[in-house]
Amino acid sequence: MVGDVLREAGPVFLGSRLKRLGERMQAGAARVIAEAGLPLQPAHMPLIAAIDGRSLTIGQLVEAVGVSQPGVTRAIGQLIELGLARSDTGRDQRQRTISLTEAGVAAMARARLHVWPRVEEAVATLCGGDAAVFLDRLTEVENALAATPLDVLAAQARPQVLTIRDFTPDLAGHFHDINAEWIETMFRMEDTDRAVLENPQASIIDGGGEILFVEARGLGIVGTCALQKTGPASFELTKMGVRPEARGLKAGAFLLAAMIGRAQALGANPLYLLTNARCAAAVHLYEKLGFRHDADIMARYGARYARCDVAMRYVGAEPGGAPG
Repeated sequence: MVGDVLREAGPVFLGSRLKRLGERMQAGAARVIAEAGLPLQPAHMPLIAAIDGRSLTIGQLVEAVGVSQPGVTRAIGQLIELGLARSDTGRDQRQRTISLTEAGVAAMARARLHVWPRVEEAVATLCGGDAAVFLDRLTEVENALAATPLDVLAAQARPQVLTIRDFTPDLAGHFHDINAEWIETMFRMEDTDRAVLENPQASIIDGGGEILFVEARGLGIVGTCALQKTGPASFELTKMGVRPEARGLKAGAFLLAAMIGRAQALGANPLYLLTNARCAAAVHLYEKLGFRHDADIMARYGARYARCDVAMRYVGAEPGGAPG
């Protein structure tokens, strides 16, 4: 069953959700207006309220109701056709002003008597008796938006797009699938891969290691990396993968930096990794964050994987590089 996308997305679709809410409320208001015997639409109501007892120009009406000039002009044209409003030449003969006709004044009086009280009570019910609080908050949002447009606020925003999450059993499936995807695409699954991926709790966590995940806002878990203890103080950085859809987010660098920090907190010595030259982008990232090719690491640990032709030891980031 498809859920309510506008609700589930939270603030990002607030404008669409408010528009939907407005359309639903106006549909109900239109029925109330029709029951009162008035030939009006909800969009007409703010306009006849604005010109009740006075004459205003189109520009003044735009300012009064906060609707675009084409929308106001169209609605006023409809009111004139209904015989509820008229357009008169102003004193300077250049501007025209809009006012209610006698029929318009009568319609306004009927709306105040038979429409507005019913709609007001209905809104109060919808708001659980706290309509004033809701309207005050709405006014604050409107004022803030008038002061700074949404696109300007968005340009200033620096949201936390990526988040590190620790291993929990419910995330084991992500650990398996993310790594199995890149291994099977580029190489073939080896026994040592299966042992780790199929039981990360026993292979990594219970042995004193760590597994981290990177979660991208709106995408969920997009990457993972493990730190496997292989000796009294030695740790292998292993099983690091990022989903293709997260490319461009720098999720790999974010995740790797976090895992290096964990390894340092554990006193890892050496901290090393084993990979293959075909993983050129990954090798470049490792080099950037402080890993260096190391023949001793290759001799000591490289036989673990048939595909291993690159062995690296963490020596720390260079000045100006990513923190190690």
